[in-house]
Order: sequence, then structure tokens, then C-alpha cells
Amino acid sequence: MDTLSEAGPVSRGLSAEGRALLFTDARTASAFAPTPVTDAELAELWDLAKWPPTAANTQPLRVLFVRTQEGKARLIPHLAEGNRPKSQSAPVVAVLALDTSFHEHVPQVFPHNPGLKDVYEANRDLRITNGTFSAALQVGYFVLAARAIGLVAGPMTGFDKAGVDAEFFPDGRFASLAVVNLGHPGEKAWRDRLPRLSPETTVQWA
Repeated sequence: MDTLSEAGPVSRGLSAEGRALLFTDARTASAFAPTPVTDAELAELWDLAKWPPTAANTQPLRVLFVRTQEGKARLIPHLAEGNRPKSQSAPVVAVLALDTSFHEHVPQVFPHNPGLKDVYEANRDLRITNGTFSAALQVGYFVLAARAIGLVAGPMTGFDKAGVDAEFFPDGRFASLAVVNLGHPGEKAWRDRLPRLSPETTVQWA
């Protein structure tokens, strides 16, 4: 873990147990137990998920937690057919979205350069490109945060984004990026572990 010194954060690294929890033993869940996920757990999840690096600290990701039957009835028809049973069984389904007007908060989150707000206001393409990249980083941290507090997560992009946005974000400000099922593992929650590519395929040195 990191600790603060006069020179800044000092990295000590995660234990083998921590690395296993977040990475090597972690699995994407396909079925969930009926165990509820509490408000406190969701608050704890976001308290961790809010910390990733984002361009100019803009933090463009927004979260909608769907957990009522009424909410699921609105969401699930927009999911790919093969994903619907997973989300139906999950106590909570998080819709993760880009706030396309995230730049409005620049004076608060990047106070040493408040003029960046006007740069983003004048250049929507730059705003959406930078915002989407930063929000994608936050999506990854969101999954890790869920694992860190003892939940399992099932992130998915197999859904009708336009349909979800029209249903839940009709003013057009938020643009959905991913859907993440959250909860505790149910019966037959895991598929067999699939192989990872070797460093010879994925890593280069210069």
C-alpha cells in the first residue's frame, strides 16, 4: 500500500493475498446469490472507485445503481439477450456513464487552471475524447473497488447504449459506457479460467 511522506506517496506494494483478491484469483461472475448489497457497501465501493488518475482530475464517470425490480424492468430489455439472466440475478446493476459536461466542474477539481473549462467548452471533440478515456480508467477502478470490498463484478458492454441513455438519461448529458453486475457469487457463478496471452505476444522493450 502507499503511505505519505514529506516527499509524497511511498509505494510498498500489495501483499500476495491482496494481489490475488484483485487480480490473479478474481473472476467475472455470471450468476449471483440473493444476498443483498447494502447502501453502505455501495458507498464504500464508490469511496474507493473515485481515486483513479483522470486527465486534469476531471473525474467524468457517473454511476447509476439499479437494484429495484422496477429499475431492472426498465434496464434489462436493453441488454444483449445472453446477458439478461446475469443482470436479473445480480442484486445491483451499475450503469457507468460519461458526463459529457464534466468540464463544468473544472474550477472545483482543477483549481490551478480553471480556464480549462472554457477550452473544453469550445472543443466538444476534445472534451469527449479525453473524457471517454478518463472514464474508461474509472470503469476499471470501479471493478477493482468492488473486488476490494468483497463483492464480485460482471462488467459488460453488450447492451443498447442509445436505448439505455433514452430510458435513464433522457436529457442527453450522460452517455453510458458499461454495465456492471454486482453482488455475491451464486451457484455456477464461474466459467473455466480462460488463458492469458504470453509476454512474448503482448510486451515489447525499447
